[in-house]
Amino acid sequence: MTRISRILPALFVLACAPALAVADETIPTITLTDGVVSPQQIDLPADTAVTLTVSNTGKTAAEFESKRLRIEKIIAPGQTETIELRALPAGSYPFVEEFHEDQDTAKGTIVVK
Repeated sequence: MTRISRILPALFVLACAPALAVADETIPTITLTDGVVSPQQIDLPADTAVTLTVSNTGKTAAEFESKRLRIEKIIAPGQTETIELRALPAGSYPFVEEFHEDQDTAKGTIVVK
């Protein structure tokens, strides 16, 4: 076995390490279930773009809406959508499951620190 053939597998593992680290990170998820938002608060880092997952586990359609973020997304029952959030400054960004917005359980906040 040549020296190069022994080094190549190690180099491959090192080259893949950043990709493996990214795959292990968890994507923040909000679940909407017939007027119940869970969790009602998500903390995100400031000045960092984030992908947010919103799942509707309820029996009826749901609408994720944040007027401050200018986002409206209707999600069918049993479906999951991703929302790309731009890098946000520190602050609170309220959201609601609009089809049930009269319920306290349908409201939440994204807190950026």
